Amino acid sequence: MKKLIIFLLLVTQFALSQESQKVATYGFGHDGMELVAHSKKGTVIISTFNSKMDLREDIAHKVYAMYLDNKITTDKTVTVSGITATVTGKCIVRKKKNLTVVDFYYESIQWCSGLMEVYKKKLG
Repeated sequence: MKKLIIFLLLVTQFALSQESQKVATYGFGHDGMELVAHSKKGTVIISTFNSKMDLREDIAHKVYAMYLDNKITTDKTVTVSGITATVTGKCIVRKKKNLTVVDFYYESIQWCSGLMEVYKKKLG
């Protein structure tokens, strides 16, 4: 009887310890130029679209670092880990002479709290 109670207690703990991931959608994000960097090679502008205000600067700096490391190519999905969240999005890189523009479009945000937010464009 004692073993049965301990077994049920352990099974209950394992079953209840698994929290389900919460998924939410958002339709309004911040669009704008977040970072302008000048160097001898030219100017790089990092813009974010559909971003959250809490993340935009941190993620823009991480996108710039990834660009400098040649980890970003145009029209590819990129995952960027920030301080409070991990963002998945699509990058578009445009070059004209000595000006490079990197546009990062947020698609989903995985917060450290476990909440996942997915961007969904609202109609109207």
